[in-house]
Amino acid sequence: MTVIELFQKLLRYESITPNDAGAFEFIEEYLGDEWTCINIDREDTKNRFYYKKFNNKAQHLCFAGHIDVVPPGEGWHVDPFAADIIDGVITARGTQDMKSGDAAFLYACKHAKNFDGMLSILMTSDEEGEGTFGTIKALEYLKEHNMIPQYAVVAEPTCEDVFGDAIKVGRRGSINGYITLQGKQGHAAYPEKCINPVHQIAPILGEIAGYNLDNGDEYFTPSKLVVTDIRGGMEVTNVTPDNLKIMFNVRNSTNTVRGDVEAFIHKKLEGLTYDFRTTQGSFPFVTNKESKVVRAMETSIEKVLNIKTKHSTAGGTSDARYFGSFGIEAIEFGVINDTIHSVGERTTVKEVEGLTDVFEDLIKNF
Repeated sequence: MTVIELFQKLLRYESITPNDAGAFEFIEEYLGDEWTCINIDREDTKNRFYYKKFNNKAQHLCFAGHIDVVPPGEGWHVDPFAADIIDGVITARGTQDMKSGDAAFLYACKHAKNFDGMLSILMTSDEEGEGTFGTIKALEYLKEHNMIPQYAVVAEPTCEDVFGDAIKVGRRGSINGYITLQGKQGHAAYPEKCINPVHQIAPILGEIAGYNLDNGDEYFTPSKLVVTDIRGGMEVTNVTPDNLKIMFNVRNSTNTVRGDVEAFIHKKLEGLTYDFRTTQGSFPFVTNKESKVVRAMETSIEKVLNIKTKHSTAGGTSDARYFGSFGIEAIEFGVINDTIHSVGERTTVKEVEGLTDVFEDLIKNF
């Protein structure tokens, strides 16, 4: 089975979060008896850890990914789970995010002849959902059993314009904020008898929306407070609102923590009556540019693709954040990211074959 045949096989599983649709059973069969499989299922999420020891050296490199995809949606010009090749392009749900990466590392690992230590593969069926019982639970299990890897490559799509032009060496965190500003409802004709929370927030909003909580650094853009929702009132013109609700998000760098966000909001709303809370969706991390896995990936990309890659921390979030939180030196590398989650998601045969070649070289020369 070629890597493209493997890729097509994976794409044909309708593995919409949190279902694997039978894909993991096939993967276990594909890897064969030389690979040990550990089932780490939690609740409705399937997690699989496959590993192979080549010798007794302590070195442990893990490839990671997710088998689940978002629903296809309407408007496709092809069957989103047929995975046919048309002019060197495969248009199907999950091509970029991220069954291309899955196929590449599965193929590279299965065909690896030598490695100085242990190779492993960690996969989940719930990355596109809440992720509560996914990769994080698998890593907790591995830690309990002294099997945590030193290095990880998450094969999410990372490239921007040309395949090979970017690897992710870190990710921003995500902090959500919820403000309820309390007022006093009344008639719009008698504003002196009301406490209008819209009027209260008006002179402050410009000091909050779009505010940079830090200046960024070599790896991260500034941690910007982005207002995502404002609502209040009864959708009438003659009644002032009783309260006003504001939601915001901060994609934070390592220079800003949750407490900084909370202190900033409390200072801005001083003297007003309000409720305020935050939640931490994910934590920022960055892998040192001198890390062995960073340098090895740079070398393999340049050797195989003849391109000098750049370091990036842009974009949303991924399961790499969990590896970072366990002290694992993690990076991400995959195909071009320009159609993920969209109708008509697609990637090329050439990219998937190139990604496989990069992973094979990485393993061989790590």
